[in-house]
Amino acid sequence: QVQLVESGGGLVQAGGSLRLSCAASGRTSSTYAMGWFRQAPGKEREVVAAISRSGGTTSYADSVKGRFTISRDNAKNTVYLQMNSLKPEGTAVYYCAAAEWVHYIAVPTTTRPYDYWGQGTQVPVSS
Repeated sequence: QVQLVESGGGLVQAGGSLRLSCAASGRTSSTYAMGWFRQAPGKEREVVAAISRSGGTTSYADSVKGRFTISRDNAKNTVYLQMNSLKPEGTAVYYCAAAEWVHYIAVPTTTRPYDYWGQGTQVPVSS
């Protein structure tokens, strides 16, 4: 198993930047594809970005392409989400997730393949 802890959230003004971190403990993070999801009040959880086990393949939601960057440092068992040019509609709880039983280059973009989830970190974006 793996335990995931997100950090780096907090209040930010529209147009600002934040970097979220997801620290994995237990089994090494390179065993898992990793994803960032978000859930706004009253809405379903949606994928923001995902990265393969190797880190060589990434995928982004259309709404964040060109503004967000997902990366991973397997030596540190940490995954990052750099968020630039934040918008008020990006206000949500952001979750880190790990998918174990996927192909080495897979980047799952739905919730179902993910086996482990963090507790989430709040990102309010003020207008």
